Amino acid sequence: MHVVVIGTGPAGITAAETLRRLDPHGSVTALSAEPFPPYSPVALADHLLTGREGPLFWKGQDAARRLGIEERRGAVVRGVDTDNREVVLDDGARLAYEGLVVASGSRLHAPLEGADLPGILDFKSLSTARSLLARVRSQECRTALVVGNGFIGVELSLLLADLGVDTTIVGRRSWLMPRALDRETSAIAEAAVRARGVTLRLGVEATAFIGNPANGVRLADGSALTADLVLAATGVKPHIGHLADSAIQTDWGVLVDDSLRTSAPGVVAAGDVAVTRDYMTGERYVHAIFHNAVRQAPIAAANLLGAQLTYEGAEAMNSLKHLGVPIVAVGSTDNPDAVLRWGDGQQLRSVYLRDGRITGAQLAGNIRSIGIYRSLMRRRIDVSPFGHRLVEPRFGLADLLFDVLP
Repeated sequence: MHVVVIGTGPAGITAAETLRRLDPHGSVTALSAEPFPPYSPVALADHLLTGREGPLFWKGQDAARRLGIEERRGAVVRGVDTDNREVVLDDGARLAYEGLVVASGSRLHAPLEGADLPGILDFKSLSTARSLLARVRSQECRTALVVGNGFIGVELSLLLADLGVDTTIVGRRSWLMPRALDRETSAIAEAAVRARGVTLRLGVEATAFIGNPANGVRLADGSALTADLVLAATGVKPHIGHLADSAIQTDWGVLVDDSLRTSAPGVVAAGDVAVTRDYMTGERYVHAIFHNAVRQAPIAAANLLGAQLTYEGAEAMNSLKHLGVPIVAVGSTDNPDAVLRWGDGQQLRSVYLRDGRITGAQLAGNIRSIGIYRSLMRRRIDVSPFGHRLVEPRFGLADLLFDVLP
């Protein structure tokens, strides 16, 4: 089978690799809008700080040649003609396909006035990241505003602070990373961020970017903040504009079934672009993290070749790697009937329960038990026999072997 893969991010390159392994006599054409080999977005911060390329180009800079993939860089997809099974490029070229993998990832979502002003940077591409680094190293930029207090905003602010930039985070919610962390865990992150020299303006709503090129934001109270660099970390949206006139159904992202097949014959989707079922809640939404992308891609690729695999569902999972204090969150904190916590000022362990089963967990300072909590959560094991011991630091595998598991 000849397969075209739109995107060479984590989902795209993993799907291409799987296709070549399962169908060695077939062919794969992988399309990337960027001029770089396949890279891992989660390694961008490490790359900019250290210059290391190994973690960034995680499949190797020669991945396409080694895997036997035709890689087309700088190939911007304009549309998909599902009737004729062709991908239409921006230059008018048409690429025929027998099978298609939509792994086009996500782009910045900035629902603020002035979001299209020149000079607003994000952290969604290696091109933008290197442009940012060049401006900082030239000492053109000594101050920065990061609009958005989620995980991306925090990681980006820490990177800038480590590069010597006086950085301020502006966030509408009153605590850091509100979609992923509860207030208690967020307080530990907040202390660590402040200790790294980042200024926090939380509970403050930015209503518009200002300047041309952008040099600040206007706040809801009418005042303004300005800086040499203005960066948007307000969220991401699946990159699906090129699917508008196709038979591939979308809403926020690409709609897929539990086999990751789309509404169009011979088309699957994976990664930040796919609306998938949450493993714990059953709700369908986009789970835009690396872990889910690389789990979805092999299933999507195999099913495109005729397999009948079922994707069990995505997980909500986030971790901060550059904070100085390890923090990880899995699952959901919505609607628990009990919350267990243990803390000593330096560490905090929180487990959310419903009907005696774990629905979410957040660890700060010491994250060694997160794998155990995740396993218990995914297996829906009744942990009520443990009581408060579940969140104590000494809780470990031995407890499971003797108390719960058969």
